[in-house]
This record gives sequence, C-alpha cells and structure tokens, in this order.
Amino acid sequence: MEKLLVENIAPMIRASNTHLQTFAFTKVDMGEKPLRVMGVKVHTGQNKKQILLDLTVSYVGDVHIDVEVKKFFCKAGVKGMQLHGVLRVILEPLIGDMPIVGALTMFFIRRPTLDINWTGMTNLLDIPGLSSLSDSIIMDSIAAFLVLPNRLLVPLVPDLHDAAQLRSPLPRGIVRVHLREAKDLQSKDKYVKGLIEGKSDPYALVRVGTQLCTSQVIDESLNPVWNETYEFVVHEVPGQELEVELFDKDPDQDDFLGRMKLDFGEVLQARVLEEWFPLQDGGRGQLHLRLEWLTPMSDASKLEQVLQRNRGISSKPEAPSAAILVVYLDRAQELPKKPGKEPNPMVQLSVQDVTRESRIVYNTSSPVWDQAFRFFLQDPANQDIDIQVKDDTRQTSLGSLSVRLSRLLTAEDMTLDQWFQLENSGPGSRIYMKLVMRILFLDAPEVCASPRPCAPGQSDVETSTFVGSSVDPPPRPSRASPDAQFGTESVIRIHLLEAENLIAKDNFMGGMIRGKSDPYAKVRLGGQSFRSHVIKEELSPRWNEVYEVIVNEIPGQEVEFEIYDKDIDKDDFLGRCKIALKRALSSRFIDEWLPLEDVKSGRLHVRLECLPPTPNGAELEQVLMVNSLTQSQRSAELSSALLSVFLDRAADLPLRKGSKPPSPYVSLSLRNVSYKSKISTSTSEPIWDEGFSFLVKRPHVESLELQVKDEGGQSLGALSLPLTQLLAAETLVLDRWFPLSHSGPGSQVLLRVQLGILVSQHSGVETLSTPSAGEEAKKQPGGSEPELYVREDGDPGGAGPAQELRHRLTHMDSNLELAEGPLGQLQLTAWYHTDERKLVVVVHSCRKLRASSKDIPDPYVSLILLPDKNRVTKRKTTVRKRTLNPEFNERFEWELSLEEATRRKLEACVKNSVSFMSREKEPLGKVHLDLSQVDLTQSRAQWHNLKDDKSSS
Repeated sequence: MEKLLVENIAPMIRASNTHLQTFAFTKVDMGEKPLRVMGVKVHTGQNKKQILLDLTVSYVGDVHIDVEVKKFFCKAGVKGMQLHGVLRVILEPLIGDMPIVGALTMFFIRRPTLDINWTGMTNLLDIPGLSSLSDSIIMDSIAAFLVLPNRLLVPLVPDLHDAAQLRSPLPRGIVRVHLREAKDLQSKDKYVKGLIEGKSDPYALVRVGTQLCTSQVIDESLNPVWNETYEFVVHEVPGQELEVELFDKDPDQDDFLGRMKLDFGEVLQARVLEEWFPLQDGGRGQLHLRLEWLTPMSDASKLEQVLQRNRGISSKPEAPSAAILVVYLDRAQELPKKPGKEPNPMVQLSVQDVTRESRIVYNTSSPVWDQAFRFFLQDPANQDIDIQVKDDTRQTSLGSLSVRLSRLLTAEDMTLDQWFQLENSGPGSRIYMKLVMRILFLDAPEVCASPRPCAPGQSDVETSTFVGSSVDPPPRPSRASPDAQFGTESVIRIHLLEAENLIAKDNFMGGMIRGKSDPYAKVRLGGQSFRSHVIKEELSPRWNEVYEVIVNEIPGQEVEFEIYDKDIDKDDFLGRCKIALKRALSSRFIDEWLPLEDVKSGRLHVRLECLPPTPNGAELEQVLMVNSLTQSQRSAELSSALLSVFLDRAADLPLRKGSKPPSPYVSLSLRNVSYKSKISTSTSEPIWDEGFSFLVKRPHVESLELQVKDEGGQSLGALSLPLTQLLAAETLVLDRWFPLSHSGPGSQVLLRVQLGILVSQHSGVETLSTPSAGEEAKKQPGGSEPELYVREDGDPGGAGPAQELRHRLTHMDSNLELAEGPLGQLQLTAWYHTDERKLVVVVHSCRKLRASSKDIPDPYVSLILLPDKNRVTKRKTTVRKRTLNPEFNERFEWELSLEEATRRKLEACVKNSVSFMSREKEPLGKVHLDLSQVDLTQSRAQWHNLKDDKSSS
C-alpha cells in the first residue's frame, strides 16, 4: 500500500494541480487492524482461463498517513478510515506451473463507501486553487481510483505477457444512453425570501463508474428536454450500474433534485430498454431514458448495417459510434537520440479530434509503455489513427505513423498485432502495437426487419389462410414486395471547388515570419466521410474534387465541411461550414460561397447537385459522354446510374449434412462495394426482406454478383446478373425468381432489381437540338445530329457570357459520312482546357474492329504524345473483354501550354491485351492525329479510321 501511495497516487496528485507540485507522503502507517473479508463468492469468468472472486470487504482501521505540501508549509493527514464494498479479484491467466496464476487483477465494480478521519483538512483547503474542493469531492476521487474501468494489476510471474490486455480487456458491451427528458421536478429557485416559488435550471450527471458525462443546463424548467446521447464502456454484467443525478444549477452551490440507478444486467437482458424512471433519495419527478446494449463483434459484415442505422439517429453532443478501437501500446526500438543524451519518449495517439497520451519513459531509446487506449469510431472505413512519438517536452518529434483503420476491417479477427515502421525517424525506429477493432451491433428485435403491411388490394401470401391440408405450403409470390421506401434514394454529387482567405497557420522563427497553410478538407454526409488531397503552402486552395453519396430523406442530415492545415504533429483547424441536406434535395442544385465558422476569416466554394434516378435507358449514352467530358482528374470516376436491389427470399436451398436446414445469408457485390444480409436461422426457405443500393459507373460492363452462404461460410448458390439485362428490360426493372448456380436443382432467389440513370442538369454540357422520333426516322447519314456544348468558366464561381468558352461536340455518331476502314474505327474528342492549362483527350469507343485470329480480342487503347515516346506522356484505357465494339468513355489529361499542344501529334493505338507468346501486345490499328490541324478551342467528337503500322506511318 505504501508503494501504491508513493509511486502511483502521489505523482497523480502532483500533476493534477500546479499548487500541489511539492506534494509528498511523509508518513505511511497502515496500523494494526487488518482488512476483514465478510464473504466470498467464487464463479467462473467469460472464459476458462480465469477465476473470479467477489470479496465483501470491510476495513475499520487505525491507519496513520501524513502528507505535506512544502511550498505552502502545509501539513495534513489521515488518522483512521473506513472502507466497505465488494472487491472483485480476477485470477488470470491460469498457468501450468507454480504459482498456478499469472496475475491478480483487482477493482471495485461500484464505488465503495469511504469514510476518512482527516487531520489538518482546513490547512489543505486554504491552499490557492483548492478552496473549491470539499471533503466529499476528495473522497469520491480516492474511492474512484480502483473503480472500473480502473484496475490494479499485480503480476505474480516475471515477464508477464499481455499485461496491458489484463489492465484494459476488451469490453463486454457498450451501453448507449439516450437522455430524453424529465418531468415534475422540484422547484428549487425561490424569490422574495421564499414567498414566490420559481422553477429550476436542471442538468444531469450521467455516471458509469469513473466515466462521467454532464448534460446541458435547461433554464427555468421543471419538465426539461435534453435529447442527448452518451456511450459507456461496460465490463462486468451484472454488477456495473448506471447512475443519473439531477441538479439545479445555481451561482453558488447546485441543489440536488434526485437520482436513479440501474444495473446493466437488465439492459443486457432487454437489449433495448426505454422507460420513465422515478427519482429517488428525496427527489421528486421522473426521468425518461432509452438504453441500448451494443455488442462488440469481430464481424465487419455488420458495419454497413450499423452505419445505415446510425444515419437515422439524431445524436448530440457526439455522433453515434459504429465501432470501438482498442490500442495496446507495447514498446518502441531504436528511437533517434541526441549525441550523448537519451530521449524521454512518450506517445500521442489521435483519432479525429480525440487525442490520448501515454506515460513518459525516461532516459531510453527503447521504451516500454505497456498501456492501453480506447477510441470510439463513427466511420471506421474512412478514419485513421495518427501516432506521434515525442520527447518529454513535446516539442521534439521522434517519429510518426498513420494507420488506415480500414485495414482492420479485412484483417483476421479485425486485429493487427505487429511492428510498425516509424516515419520521419531513424532507419531502424519502429513501434510495436496491437490494434483491435470491434463493430458495435445492436441485436434487438426492433431493429430486425418486421413484417411489412400489405399494399392495398394485395394479399400477404405468407400469413394468409389457404385451402388444403395443414401440411400444404403457402403459395410462393411471383414478385418481390418491397416497402414504399425502396428505390426512393437519390444521389448527392458534392463538388469541393476552392477556398479563399484561409488563416495562415505555418509560422517560422517563433512567429516572426508568417507563412501560409497546407489546407485539406473533410466532407461528411450520411455516415460517409471523404478527405481531399493537401494543397501545399496556399491560403486560397483549389481542389476541384467530386464526391457522391446515396441519400434518403431522413430529417436532420447535413453536409458538413471542415478545413484543416496539414502538419507533422497535429493538424490545425481552419474552419467549418455546413448545408442542410433537406435544402439540397428540395432545390436540386446549390452553388455557393460559404463563410467558415469558428475562425476569423475564410470562405469555401462548394456545389451540390441532387441526381434523382431516371428509368430511361436512352439517356445512358449521353450521361457517359458528359461524365467523361466533365470528369475531374483528382476524383473517382463519376457514376452514371444507381442500382437498387430488393432481396426478398430464397427457395429450396440445399440442406446441410445430416439433412439439417442451413442458416443462410446473402453477400451482394458490385465492383469494389459489398453488402451482407442478415442471417435467417435454420431454414431452406429464408425471407430476408432487405434493400441495398449501389453506385454504377459503366452499366454496359458491370455485373451484380450474389452469393448465398451458410452461416459457417459454405456456399449454397450463386448468381451473376449482368446489368445489360436491366438495360434491355422495360423501365430498367427485373422482378422475378432467378435460378441459383452451383446449388440445388430447384434453388432460386426472388429479387427486384432496378436501374436509374443519373442525369445531371448542371454539368456544363448542353444538348442544343434533340430530334423527335419522327425526325430520327427521316435522318439521313451525314445529316444533322443533336449537339453537345461544354461550358468552361474561367472563374469557378461562374463567369459571364464574355468569359464563357464553348466547345462544340457532336454527339456519338457524328460524321457518319466517313467511309469505314477495313480495321474498324476509333472515336476521340480532343480539346484544350484553358482554365487548368491541360490538353484533354476522351476515348469514347471503337466499332467494327477486325479480329486477327479466331478468338474475339480484349481491346484497349494506348495514347502517346509524339515526339516523346516515353512513359511521361503515355496513357492507356482499361481492357474490355471479348468485344469488337468496346465502350471506354475515359478521359486523359496532359499538363502543357496550348502553344506546346499544337506542336504535338497524338498517336492512339488499339491493341489486344491477350498474347501468349510474347510480352508485346497485338496491335489492331492506329490513328495519328496532328493537333496543329485541330482547332482545340472548338473541336468535336469524331470517328477515325484505324490503319496498320505501315499506312499510318
């Protein structure tokens, strides 16, 4: 105990207040009276490698402890104390050799009752800065030292492995507490010496062990409404409890209004518990709480389901968490050091705006910290953890590291346990950490799919009565029956354009020389986060990046923008702004400069466009061309369509071995996006009743991949659905039973799959003439075609007519009078982007290529600017599989002046990527385009005949 006081508690007290820096224990005598154990309860823990002891302890001791604060010549102490409570002792790990147990872990599940007989307390409270303390506050702080989540670890064997995991094990669960409201509270504010009764200014203290949250104060109300949400880590259930205390805020001392307590065992059993709780301990009134038990799961497939639910939660002061990250910081090796002086390393760990610090290890370049840290994550797929190793002064960096948390989503058991190489450090500098992520899943009946009401005039074939014997199965529906919300999503296209007048955060020579900033932006919407690239040394950066998000009309959503200055250690905040999603959905288009909040200067230029899906396949070709022309090089490829999939049910799935029914779920994927359905337990006729949405880039070449699997991972069947089937369907919808491959003879799945084309009305590309159906029929080859015009504004905010530059582009089948060559044709657009000083070439498509062998080729297009035949100017499209009429619609850029561009020649070579005998790709034809003969300020999409090497040269 003396060692605990001197080595652990005394440094904490000295660090807690500047006036206590000379605090010391001068005498520690634990007395003659022993600690009494009034009862023992032994039970097994969550695994077979631990034993739990619950000790009911009582200590009425003659302890004598003296303390001194030398700076103020103050002496105080303790003569006698009482301690009563239930102490949990965990024997873990169990080992095969003596002493059988590797370590003891001790803590109080609930705060113990502590009564201390102080001496010299008035002297201690006379110290500046401590006058606001009280006897009760000091005793609460001491009592909480061994209350969860704090633990005292006593190793019984040398070199105990995973000591940090024993001090901070993974939580049993997370409880999300929704503090709703209270009613009929006591009135504590009196006026005119109590003759006039006022109201109260209530606020709440929400406590779980040492975890404490304080609500906002509601002025003058006996029926306050908070609607705040907090999340607490829970380890021991039953045992740990929630305690909520209400107070009336006053200028001097706050008045107590009542409290409620609840054991988390009740929350674990109910999963979701929403009630009005009566206030106790002299309080009056009731408190409305909603409590949710979130189970930590090592299953990344649940993440999208969790994020989707969290998007519908209006939460303050923080957004709801989708996962928890536990970082076990072990050690570092070969940190850099100054000549003749070892560093005093410590570590700062940051996730978004939350930063934790390790303890300092003195005089070593190979420190051992053996500590654990916890972080709540809102969007683990798009968040990083930043590690900074620093010297004790926190001014000198010894190394840094940034880890993308998305790596954990694909790692085994969602865990990384390894050495990490430090950046900006020595050649051998590295740090050992164990990162563990768990998805926070609410497994409650109310979030499971509930039976849907029937549409008017329809019968519910699953629950309706039917004619026949009691063993007759109900008739199967011929079509899927999604709810009214299916397929109502829209796509928000967010253009992050530029900023102006940002604050300069990079200063040099102690602030004497003012620098600039290295700004980047974070964009958040609907649970998704995006991060722009960094613009070096610029106070008016231009990003020109585009992001796309699938959204529903859930009230309260906002598009949030935050600007930061990228630094080596911690990034500086440069401002924030936001736009209500409801406004973007109603107006369809917003193009504004937004003033940055919480900073002195700066504004941000953004453009939001709402794209409702259109069931018109005739629009697709024009959308693909427009996207290729307006595509930003710094952004991902723009989407041309939205795919909505309603997974209704499956039938006649194969049984497990032993004729047992499977527990099936479905995995759906498109490109690099995947979703998983819920598991339907023990049935070969599962009903999932779930909807999913995908952004589609190129419907002509993409397919929806669907796999039905058993809970254990065994495949029960698969389906590959090319989106070209949807393009050929009326209104771009397929609603039927689909047979499963690699499954039983009658295995099938019921789907409704629909495609919506995303037509932009504000892309800057205009169709000047659109012939009617009759005119289309009369059109002769070489006749007039609908024309596209690309607008380019010199001013990103929108230039006037004098500054507007138009590029005339004839749509798709232009110059049909061109006689077709024997090798086929290639369609290109070449123009010069004057604002960005770039030559832009769009490769649209090829037609009627000639196959040089029996096999259909896998064509792609290679581009190069002559006379430079090197990799700097070389570009190439993706490969299209087995086709003589490939569609590309890919855009390429070269940074060079207009004068230099006119001196170049563009060589476009169509090649077959399949070649078994050599590394050279088989050429299918070439096009040479002399850019000096092309008006790059007014050019059109044109077809060019392909030629062989001899004729092209």
